Amino acid sequence: MSVLTLNQPGREEFLLGNEAIVRGAIEAGVSVATTYPGTPASEIGDTFAEIAKEAGMYMEYSTNEKVAMEVAAGAAMCGVRAIVSMKHVGVNVASDFLMTLAYSELQAGMVIVAAEDPSCHSSQNEQDNRALYANAGLLVLDASSPAEAKDMVKEGFNLSETFRLLLP
Repeated sequence: MSVLTLNQPGREEFLLGNEAIVRGAIEAGVSVATTYPGTPASEIGDTFAEIAKEAGMYMEYSTNEKVAMEVAAGAAMCGVRAIVSMKHVGVNVASDFLMTLAYSELQAGMVIVAAEDPSCHSSQNEQDNRALYANAGLLVLDASSPAEAKDMVKEGFNLSETFRLLLP
């Protein structure tokens, strides 16, 4: 059994930030996880892929970021909590759909995790997507530690459902 799927309140574990995001999604009751792999977000999808069966959830490596976002949005529109992960430049690929989705009503929570890469450790450029999200009228949660990332994913689902919109 993976430490990420254990149901032991109060238990503390050391997790990488991407693992903490997965744990937060599990604690939030996510049922669908989609991704288009790209560093620094690859570990999110890979972790979901390892535990999806054990956690009783659907996980998909999609054709591209737009398709990953569409699958997650379809789930959320049907009342199923969903999370989509991609690298920061993947938001460009999904941006046409993102701008339309921003004013669509969701029936369950949806969270977008766009892993940014300050100083280009594993990407071709630096990109700050916060201006794009502001243009779409979306709320952004920006964690500064793995513990915050886990908690913000859970809170992201709650905010998404409260306001019936997606959360990057």
